[in-house]
Amino acid sequence: MILEPSAKQKKLEDKLNAYYFSLANIDALSDKEQEKLYKEIRNTIAQLDDGHEKAEAWTKFLSESSDELKARMKDTINSNKKGFIISRAPANGTIDYREEKAHHFARGMNFYKQFIILFVGSFAGVVVELLWCFVRHGYFESRTGLVYGPFNPVYGLGAFFLTLVLYKYRNRGAIYSFIGGFITGSVVEYACSYFQEMFFGSTSWDYSNIPLNLNGRICLLYSIFWGFLGVFWIKSVYPRFSIWVLKIPNRIGKILVWILLFFLLFDAAISSIAVFRWSERRDGEAASNAIERIVDERFPDSRMQRIYPNMDFIE
Repeated sequence: MILEPSAKQKKLEDKLNAYYFSLANIDALSDKEQEKLYKEIRNTIAQLDDGHEKAEAWTKFLSESSDELKARMKDTINSNKKGFIISRAPANGTIDYREEKAHHFARGMNFYKQFIILFVGSFAGVVVELLWCFVRHGYFESRTGLVYGPFNPVYGLGAFFLTLVLYKYRNRGAIYSFIGGFITGSVVEYACSYFQEMFFGSTSWDYSNIPLNLNGRICLLYSIFWGFLGVFWIKSVYPRFSIWVLKIPNRIGKILVWILLFFLLFDAAISSIAVFRWSERRDGEAASNAIERIVDERFPDSRMQRIYPNMDFIE
């Protein structure tokens, strides 16, 4: 096994040295011999390039396989350790096996799993922000993004895209999850800020006073937080979340997903209209039809200010 590649390598080196010698003494060859030599060299170059590509692919496969095997073993060992207060997160490989074995309606990363992640993320993000605000400032303040219920699509989209990107690295080393979280979180945060400003003329956060920011929409500090969140999410939160989803019966789960989907779409549509009318009222525009009058009555400025206390309109 060891001698064979060395022998092949020596044979190739001898062949290349012969080509080098022939090229150095090309004037000693006839035109026909030169053409034959060039043809042989071109064929050899093509073979070397092909061998290089195959070697790179094989090296990549070996590296990825080694990393995944180490990560799966580490996750499995950690999942079997006794946790302090709460149990350890199960290994993602275990989750994959259980989902396939049960033929679960939300197995893998299908539509049902994706929506549940988005919906739960929209709710959980608001709860975490509320608690953080209380710990930091000593009072509760609305962090919701929709007019009905404690839901914020920004958090839901963050959880959705974070899971979608990191899912393929769930059984890989933590560095992949960190890089994926860093990039995905930054892109989602920037896109949400840009969308809100372009369509509603308002902003909900501004990092202009934080060093290394990009147009005040994202900054290096929070991008690093997104990176650590990516590792924590796919290695700790997602496995626990998936265990919980596995307990939902198939038939009930599918019906529930569609009900919640229609509710969220309705909530988002009403919220968009309410924010748009709030912006128009600030500019002194009166309601021009029955729908706008109903919106103004149901969602006056005082209510909108309570729902969105941190929303600033661009003058």
